[in-house]
Amino acid sequence: MTALALARSWRPKTFSQLVGQDHVVKALTHALDQGRLHHAWLFTGTRGVGKTTIARIMAKALNCTGTDGSGKMTSEPCGKCPACMEIDAGRFVDYIEMDAASNRGVDDIAALLEKAAYAPSNGRYKVYMIDEVHMLTNHAFNAMLKTLEEPPEHVKFILATTDPQKIPVTILSRCLQFNLKQMPVPLIVEHLETVLAAEKVEYEVNALRVLAKAAQGSMRDALSLTDQAIAYAAGKVTEESVRGMLGTLDDAYLIRILDCLIAKDGASLLAVANEMGERSMSFSLALQDLSSLLQKIAAAQVVPESVLDDWPEAGEIRRLATQLTKEEAQLFYQITITSRPDLSLAPDEQTGFAMTLLRMLAFRPGSGGGGSAPAPSNPSAPPVNTARPAAAPAARAPTPVAKTAVPAASKSVASALAPAATPVGNATERPDWHGLMRQLPVKGLVQQLAFQTELQDWNDSAAGVRATIVTPMPQLASEASVARLADALTAHFGKPVKIVIEKGEVEGKTVAKVDAQIHQEKRMNAEQMIAADPFIQQLEKEFGAKVVGGSVKPL
Repeated sequence: MTALALARSWRPKTFSQLVGQDHVVKALTHALDQGRLHHAWLFTGTRGVGKTTIARIMAKALNCTGTDGSGKMTSEPCGKCPACMEIDAGRFVDYIEMDAASNRGVDDIAALLEKAAYAPSNGRYKVYMIDEVHMLTNHAFNAMLKTLEEPPEHVKFILATTDPQKIPVTILSRCLQFNLKQMPVPLIVEHLETVLAAEKVEYEVNALRVLAKAAQGSMRDALSLTDQAIAYAAGKVTEESVRGMLGTLDDAYLIRILDCLIAKDGASLLAVANEMGERSMSFSLALQDLSSLLQKIAAAQVVPESVLDDWPEAGEIRRLATQLTKEEAQLFYQITITSRPDLSLAPDEQTGFAMTLLRMLAFRPGSGGGGSAPAPSNPSAPPVNTARPAAAPAARAPTPVAKTAVPAASKSVASALAPAATPVGNATERPDWHGLMRQLPVKGLVQQLAFQTELQDWNDSAAGVRATIVTPMPQLASEASVARLADALTAHFGKPVKIVIEKGEVEGKTVAKVDAQIHQEKRMNAEQMIAADPFIQQLEKEFGAKVVGGSVKPL
């Protein structure tokens, strides 16, 4: 004999058995007890929260006759009279469930409304339950407007939908609307404990927590997943078996990831991602679980009592809340939630997940891309405070920006890195490649290619010039970019120039590296000037202000 699914065998039969919808139960039971019944109700909410179940209980409450056959309408249907038993069995002629997804046309609604005019055959009321009512066409909605507003006294309408925004306002205004809540994880866990105890199935509470999280607020999904877990485990429902069935991530992996980020250990981060890939884990769910963990850490940093002792990861959350700064927790959370949609754009999910972890490492506040901050070129200069800004009672002054001329140190860097060369315009001798690249009228990708090259050989002949250049970024050296750079050189020298690209590391410095080094020198000099400024020092002394590292930019 085929066993009945848990979602069906444990479907509530009365209002008292309903879980998690107390606000709806309270309103409906009071209306039934006082005899103040509306003619149309609309139940909204996500899948598996009890819309159809409540409709069936309402149908029984409206038509229950009691065990002796003389009972009246009640908020506590007996479940034993013919009406109650036939509604539970799905064969009560005066309770009609209609699926609007497959009966959405005006003809289907017209046929239903035509039958509504006749008195009920066996029950006290005819109850029409239209599921997924938002799927009806506009013509179908218009056809039912008048009947829905003033139905016959013996007719009650119950509408259910997962998308109330698609229902016309004219329909909404004719119904009492109840929004069913999603089930919280603790409530689902409590109900699953009751179910498995009655079914005599052994379980681990942590396994039920994993199932409850995977159900995403749906009690029906939770019961269906529990059915699957019982079959998968073939015995006791354990956390390990449930995670293996769902492909979800063990919290130990998440803790390791955050520990690697704290230690700035990129190699271990990638090792964790590879290990997860070998176990065929869902990286999308991994990011979801990681964002959930980071939210708990961020909450623990602000409200320590928000961490509940019965959480399996409570100790780790408290530890990580002290080791991560508030800024890091917030940034990591933002990166995880914004990276989930990008997984579909990555070459594969593991690559996208690994890049997300590296992004956290690279953009970690004050990490300087995961490495140490460069030391100032002048050891005797005052140190630049890279601590995060503290709250000050006075209004914050604008971010200081230092105006600096190109310092002598920067000029010396440029002269030391640039190779000795002859004047730019002479094509017969080896040109000043750096000066030439700055002078050429090229833009965009061609300019990027020019700035990322070093001249290796310059061979001038009567037929033209053959220039061999090396670039460490071969992705910039497309045929179109190389051709445009050659055209610019040809126009500059007045004779044909052919460019040969060599791919490899440059021996000296490209224009881009020279410019970056000059900018770095200017920035460090500007930071030293700001640190030595008397006004800044006064702010630091009186208000505890700090200059944010990297915020000072030279002009």
